[in-house]
Amino acid sequence: MSAIRVIEIKKGIYEQNDKKAEEIRKELKSKGLFLLNLMSSPGSGKTTTLVSTINQLKGEMEIGIIEADIDSDVDARTIDKTGVKVIQLHTGGMCHLDAEMTRQGIEALDVEGLDFMVLENIGNLVCPAGFDTGATKNAMIISIPEGHDKPLKYPAMFKVVDVVLVNKIDAMEYFDFDLDLFTAYVHKINPEIQIIPISAKNAQGMEPWFDWIREQVAQQKA
Repeated sequence: MSAIRVIEIKKGIYEQNDKKAEEIRKELKSKGLFLLNLMSSPGSGKTTTLVSTINQLKGEMEIGIIEADIDSDVDARTIDKTGVKVIQLHTGGMCHLDAEMTRQGIEALDVEGLDFMVLENIGNLVCPAGFDTGATKNAMIISIPEGHDKPLKYPAMFKVVDVVLVNKIDAMEYFDFDLDLFTAYVHKINPEIQIIPISAKNAQGMEPWFDWIREQVAQQKA
């Protein structure tokens, strides 16, 4: 009986994706363009946070947004009202963005002259963590109602992000969310993560987030 050949498709897919992602990062660096991959679960306030961020920074830098969704353009229409460049990517049922989707988004958006660009990834804490998009940095949003145990349930996500925004802190008193315990869980998984508590709705605590973006934009141009 002959041996059965086993093809590691998953490994091959990741290797091809990682190669494309690295090519994108090199290209973005040559353009001095900072690309942020923004992830979260549904309902965490990702688009609200993005709108607040755009409104604060659009007078300082040129911004472009790539919105990803399975099938709708609701978020792109919201972002369009801010006046920055925006396009909508439909993933055709896929629950994440990968490097090739990022490439298509960059080409469609026309990034010439941009300083800061955001990929608003599909809303979930599982699939997006597994694929390198080619972004310069990764960020995620978790909201107070989701609970402080999310790092224990989704450690892969917390391993790949550089900064975590803890949103809806204005609702802290109504939910059983222990920020100190959350911070301990996160730093056990990834000691390098920066944690920034905010309320995107009220613009509370967001200046450190804005400063972080300014710093990343400056570094990408250096």
